[in-house]
Amino acid sequence: MRYFLDTEYNGFGGALISLALVPEYGDDEFYTIVKCPDPIIPWVERHVLPYLDTVPVGLTHPPIERLDAAQALSNYLAGDSSPEIVADWPEDIAQFCMLVLTTSGDMVELAPTTFTLLRLPGFSTAANSKVPHNALHDARALRDHVLGVLESR
Repeated sequence: MRYFLDTEYNGFGGALISLALVPEYGDDEFYTIVKCPDPIIPWVERHVLPYLDTVPVGLTHPPIERLDAAQALSNYLAGDSSPEIVADWPEDIAQFCMLVLTTSGDMVELAPTTFTLLRLPGFSTAANSKVPHNALHDARALRDHVLGVLESR
């Protein structure tokens, strides 16, 4: 199945703050908030942190340790034998891949996973999101846009 990915992180190349996967079909979404040990940059403090909890109650939780988030992601994808992760920004894929690393030379369990990076000129997840700069809402906006484009063909 395809999952649409969005992440929020502490500035360009910074630590992961939140990650969301929205499946192509169904409503079993994944959302996690990760403890960010670095000082938060001012833009992130203003535009990301206030919106972390603007998700359905069942998906809201306090920030967790990175390894716990990695295991939760592994558990979420465990039932899919060949997940495809779709993103519109390379840093989102990089953040996903860095999250699944647990130690040097090891990673959480994942089935063979493919990544699709879409270049979507004129589209912005934040501009089309119900809650801009919230990973879950932005991932939903990406899914809705991509599926809308495919359906209109």
